[in-house]
Amino acid sequence: MKHIVNSYYENNARRLRAVVDQIFVKDYGGTSNWDMDEFYGVATDIFVEIIKSGQFDSHKGNFDAYLYHALRLGIIDEFKRRYCSKRCTKRYETDQNGNKALDENGKPKFVVIPDERLDAPVGDDSGCTLGDVLASDFDIYKEALAEEAFSRRMLQYLSRLSKLQRSVLGLKTAGYHPNEIQEELHIGKKQYADCEAAIHSYRNISVLLTKSHK
Repeated sequence: MKHIVNSYYENNARRLRAVVDQIFVKDYGGTSNWDMDEFYGVATDIFVEIIKSGQFDSHKGNFDAYLYHALRLGIIDEFKRRYCSKRCTKRYETDQNGNKALDENGKPKFVVIPDERLDAPVGDDSGCTLGDVLASDFDIYKEALAEEAFSRRMLQYLSRLSKLQRSVLGLKTAGYHPNEIQEELHIGKKQYADCEAAIHSYRNISVLLTKSHK
């Protein structure tokens, strides 16, 4: 495995970073809107764990493909961890005078009240949880191609998107790359990233999930 470690970590881990960048370009529309150093750190932890544990079996596949899959799942887990509290309602703690209690860093202390739990069921009698969906390979673009254009589910989903978001979805489904979409619609990377977030939002895609995950 020594040659594998060397190949990924020469030139300041250039090859490992390139794999992470590839995942972000493919799944999240690019790297400019993210703190990539944190995700490079996540990738390093995953890479080291794979090497130390010996979990990869060279007789069962290609290491590059194995690592790509592991890094992609690790990045998904990091997003779930990072944004879990943002999907929850917060109840701020108060002191005896009714003012917000502060922690040692001077920030308000709060208790998280989940309103979109990862173990919450998706759809009626689907047997699938939100956590299962977030960790799965659900692809809204493939779903848009497979779903009948004017089905009730698809019309419900599209009605939750803005005109710009629907345009991004249409172009992405047609095979356009992020840069091409931005040029076609005359939008910047930030606008594109916001559209991607809305297109993949659980609140929006939930109307499609019952069918997809039965």
